[in-house]
Amino acid sequence: MQLHYHPGNASMAPHLLLQEIGAPFELKFVDRDRGEHQSPAYLKLNPNGRIPVLVDGELVLYEAAAICLHLADRFPEARLAPPVGSAERARLYQWMLWLSNTLQAMLMHWFYPERLVDSGDAAAAAQVRAQAEEQIAKMLQLLDEQVAAAGGAWLLGADFTVADAYALMLCRWTRNFDRPAREYPHLGPYLQRLLARPAVQKMFEAEGLQAPLV
Repeated sequence: MQLHYHPGNASMAPHLLLQEIGAPFELKFVDRDRGEHQSPAYLKLNPNGRIPVLVDGELVLYEAAAICLHLADRFPEARLAPPVGSAERARLYQWMLWLSNTLQAMLMHWFYPERLVDSGDAAAAAQVRAQAEEQIAKMLQLLDEQVAAAGGAWLLGADFTVADAYALMLCRWTRNFDRPAREYPHLGPYLQRLLARPAVQKMFEAEGLQAPLV
């Protein structure tokens, strides 16, 4: 398998899961700073020009959440997801879609507010970013409450799942906010538990990411 990645990008969650699984894989660096994600060769893999892409034999898969769920199904022995058809599996789908479609989507508005306003309108972009951060704070509060309500070490309870990998990635993206995820009462200890996992440490080391990690 090959994971096309850029350090700290949305490839982080799939990369973490590959480290958890322990199966052989190759990291293929995509240099965003040089626009490689918009190159003709990369666009053949993902016409959206986004990172990551997983190449698994003849399967070429993009969208980080889809890759995460595929890895859970591809390697059931890693126990990264509850059994298909169970209520626990349904809750996993719920949180994966919430993380990717709700929290991650709003984070994109914070990182790229200029995409939603007229070209050069810095004041409007600043307003979009401020409103996005306000909405993200509400979402982090909900995530904090879920960690508390789950009754275990992880987002869905006693077992580590693909949702934890995704939550770590998105929480990391808030590290420079006025109130980052690590400052919430339940998210803070939860993130420390994640950072203690050997696979998480291997992922950060392989990507060369520096403190603050979350």
